[in-house]
Amino acid sequence: MNQTRLHFFLAIFICLGCLLSVAFSVSSQVPEVKVVVNPSVESKEMSVEQIRRIFSMRQTNWPNDQSITVYVLANQHQTHQVFSTKVLGMFPYQLERIWNKLVYSGLGEEPIKLQSEQEMLERVSEVPGAIGYVIQQVESHNVNVIKVLEN
Repeated sequence: MNQTRLHFFLAIFICLGCLLSVAFSVSSQVPEVKVVVNPSVESKEMSVEQIRRIFSMRQTNWPNDQSITVYVLANQHQTHQVFSTKVLGMFPYQLERIWNKLVYSGLGEEPIKLQSEQEMLERVSEVPGAIGYVIQQVESHNVNVIKVLEN
């Protein structure tokens, strides 16, 4: 009977080890989201808290008083889901609730929603003060990538 218990616990231990290794390999495959800004934006790095304020529409101007134009992707877009959870630390529906509260209370506006990362790069490169995010490469576009500082 003791040997049966030993085999049982050994099997559970091996299964847990396998599950943990799969979980770590999946989490390491999450693509990196890049926060991109128009070249007119002077900031080269931002804290997570500042990015949260901007994308929750609480900060509407850059430090030099230039207006911020915020671009986002649809809630269902994988890039938006990764950005919301990994960078902002909230679920897309929580972000949507913040925007709805601002709009319906008359205290603010929601960001401009776009359909693709390509459109995101084009709009951010064209509009002074614009900010957005992508997973794809940005070298061939006229945007700057912001370094995100952990709080």
